[in-house]
Amino acid sequence: MTAGGTPAEGLRNGRKPAERMRDGRKRAGWPRFAGAGVAAAVLAGVTAHWVQRYSAPLPTYAALWAAFAAGAWLVLGVSRRRAVPLILLGGLAIQVAALSAGPQGSDDLYRYIWDGRVQAAGIDPYHYVPAAPQLTSFRDAFLWPASGPYCVGLSSAAAGPAAAGPSPARGRGLPAGCTRINRPRVHTIYPPVAEAYFTAVAEISPPGARTLPIQIAGALLAVATSVLLVVGLRRLGRDPRFAVFWAWCPVVGLQAGNDAHIDVLAAFLTTAALLILARPARDQRHARRRAIGGGVLLGLAIATKITPILAGPAVLRRRPVAVAVAAAAAVGAVYVPHLLVVGSRVIGFLPGYLAQDGYTAGDRFALLSLLVPGKWGTLAAVAVLAAVGVAVLRHADPGRPWRGAMVMTGAALAVTTPTLLWYSMLLVVFVAMDGRAEWLALAAARYLTPLHPLPHQTLPYAAQLGYGGALLVVAAVTLARRIRRPADRPNTPAEAAGAAGVAGVAGSAARPAPQPVPAG
Repeated sequence: MTAGGTPAEGLRNGRKPAERMRDGRKRAGWPRFAGAGVAAAVLAGVTAHWVQRYSAPLPTYAALWAAFAAGAWLVLGVSRRRAVPLILLGGLAIQVAALSAGPQGSDDLYRYIWDGRVQAAGIDPYHYVPAAPQLTSFRDAFLWPASGPYCVGLSSAAAGPAAAGPSPARGRGLPAGCTRINRPRVHTIYPPVAEAYFTAVAEISPPGARTLPIQIAGALLAVATSVLLVVGLRRLGRDPRFAVFWAWCPVVGLQAGNDAHIDVLAAFLTTAALLILARPARDQRHARRRAIGGGVLLGLAIATKITPILAGPAVLRRRPVAVAVAAAAAVGAVYVPHLLVVGSRVIGFLPGYLAQDGYTAGDRFALLSLLVPGKWGTLAAVAVLAAVGVAVLRHADPGRPWRGAMVMTGAALAVTTPTLLWYSMLLVVFVAMDGRAEWLALAAARYLTPLHPLPHQTLPYAAQLGYGGALLVVAAVTLARRIRRPADRPNTPAEAAGAAGVAGVAGSAARPAPQPVPAG
């Protein structure tokens, strides 16, 4: 016995070995916690610097992604009890930093503001183009300044290069003026749920608020998605720390809070849908209700932006009829009122957008065009995505639909190689649900290979370098996972994809992600 009457063996200073080990882990976790906090502060600081100064993109983007990678790695080693508040507070700080200036990477939100203003006045947003004479009373000095970048009703010389566009009228019969709204001669491209969102923001925006209300709405949706991920993943028995892949990702910081892209609403609705569909049901009635609820939410996401349809193959493994019918009903319910008023104009500028960006001609597929040029590239893209979709539909785990959705969305990015930086936001939220960080390489692809990395410099083959390099990262890490865990190798959609590049992207549609071990 010791002087204090405590058995000497297995005790030291009156404490059990298990208690000492637990305290040791806690002390070891504090440096990681502090380092993760520093990384979040750096992310917020660099984001604020970028949106306020908007200088050479490559150094800033590289700093953002490096800080994000370090912060995510550190926070995954912190105990869940400490990590979750840090993730949410860090995500909030990044969004506040993004709100510190007007939009820097895109002018799409000016169309959001305009469409919301028009619909709030009781006019269907698909009825008229922004430059239409019927809408001149809605013009103001903010959206229609004297020297805006897009001009209508002027001669080509007076309008300048910004007047060029796909409009069949080229401004004939339109009242003269210049605007911040891109493509003022064409109908809106955004689906009805997006238009309802724009209208709701317009209704609550004070006069003269400019871009801040729609930016705040985007930031709040980003934070709400982080909270939804934490709560949903925890209820499903998954690691809530994976939410850091969304909350701290540069894509979310720049494209939600600053540029206010509608993709953030689509990501929120899709996340809610997949979390509902993944939860086990108590009985058949409960399962049917979950299928209908998840299907409705997925339909609303698709009616916000078409891209969530990529999650379709992954969610049709369980009660496919109920999910598909519910999703179709939701889409129909929001489209029918507009169809009754404007008819086919509800399609908007979507066909023109696809043609203008070169997808219908096959010129836009940066990787596929290296092998299949011209319009054959479009056919090849459809074939590859169809093959991946069928493979995901066959092999996806209905208890983890985000895995198949991640594979499908990643394959779509690799095939279509978009230059618009916000198109990867949906992939980011799937990564946050699944935990396989290597897929974020596809989200980082064009950030780290911008066409103009430095002032007055052009990077040749930027899209091929970005997406090709991302594919190599995904394929290499996927292969390493298989080598490390051969006994856990399931059937995958890789063989069915039929193309070597996309096979690397689609390589692991059914394996559970490893759970990080807490440090304390």
